[in-house]
Amino acid sequence: MAQIREATHAGSWYTDNGEQLNNQLQTWLDSVPAAVSEIEPEGAICTVPVRGARAIIGPHAGLSYSGATAAYAYKCIDVSKVRRVFLLGPSHHVYLEKCALSKCNEYETPLGNLIVDQETVQELRTKWGDEWQTMSLKADEDEHSLEMHLPFIYKVFEEHIDQLKLVPIMVGNLRFGKEQRYGEMLAPYLADEQNFFIISSDFCHWGSRFRYTLYQESEDSHAAHLGARARSGAPGKLPIWESIKRLDWKGMEAIATMSHEAFAQYLAETENTICGRHPIGVILAAINTLYSPDQLSKASSAASGDGSATNDSGPRLRFVKYDQSSKVFIPSDSSVSYASAQGSLAVTSPTQKEATVAAESSVHKPDAALCSEPLTPEERETLVNEAEWGFRKWLRDTSPPTGFVMYPSTRQILKSLNDLQNLLRDVDLSDIAL
Repeated sequence: MAQIREATHAGSWYTDNGEQLNNQLQTWLDSVPAAVSEIEPEGAICTVPVRGARAIIGPHAGLSYSGATAAYAYKCIDVSKVRRVFLLGPSHHVYLEKCALSKCNEYETPLGNLIVDQETVQELRTKWGDEWQTMSLKADEDEHSLEMHLPFIYKVFEEHIDQLKLVPIMVGNLRFGKEQRYGEMLAPYLADEQNFFIISSDFCHWGSRFRYTLYQESEDSHAAHLGARARSGAPGKLPIWESIKRLDWKGMEAIATMSHEAFAQYLAETENTICGRHPIGVILAAINTLYSPDQLSKASSAASGDGSATNDSGPRLRFVKYDQSSKVFIPSDSSVSYASAQGSLAVTSPTQKEATVAAESSVHKPDAALCSEPLTPEERETLVNEAEWGFRKWLRDTSPPTGFVMYPSTRQILKSLNDLQNLLRDVDLSDIAL
């Protein structure tokens, strides 16, 4: 008997009336112009739908708050070749250190049910084993980050909904290396033009109820958290909501570079409360698996006047809409930010076979000079854990060498790691017994 995930948030986060929901979605989609201005990088024009679009980033708040913003992302989708949608969202209710797959056969929406691609789910399990967890039905139905995208998915793909299959993935609290690992696993699917990736994420959650009140008046000024009880407004001339916007736009700029490391560095510096930071990290890692750093650098800086994303310069990831649930003027206010982006691969993007080869020869593969045989996933995990333990012990017991800057705040730990990595690049490891 088929197991169906019920639309548990229908009737509260969005209407459970199918006709009303359909009309709302259509209104939001119709409000998106045929040519939208990219907001990060600024200036280019993106004609929708975007040829070559392979992924979007979109919000998952109640549709009355975020539906208009999400529509900008969904309007970018070229549905003509897509037969499978990978939906990646964060876990808000269950703590996970891995990614989890659904055991359901169908996902319910007020518009109709979406079929879960259990064949692909099993393929992932067969290839990677216990690196994938399974969501309980309760965890699946409690989570809104996946469900809030289902009505849009059904609506946008309605013309061939019978041919569409869904692969829902709940992304846990992953370390940087784990994000890389899942990016490698999913890279071959991203390279296939019949697959489309939807990344579910809101941006800054600002306010004392979110325990995040960072404010920075200008690029040169000191960033600090505002007192939770302060009510007199922004401490500087810049309104608080503008400071939040600037904070988010720095994050969008980092994401638009398509550099996994740049986004991780941004999060380490700001601790911005982007709830879908790990799904975003996974898709960036997948892109980084398919393309070299040089290709990504050239692609992110290349000007594209028509926004068609069909040039051969490589992938593109562009934000097309940004909004906030409300404007914050005093520290006791709060808001959630929403952003929409589309990601495209070039016409000359890797084929499925090439993507598989790229994934297998990714950054995690050991240098031939140090190891005669590739490490297994288990050996890689052990090595990472031992390295992390050793580094923590070194921090406790050893004075840092010259050239290594230790930052006292834990949010700066990635900077410390980067400094250490730069120092070790010229170190001869041949005499070290592993």
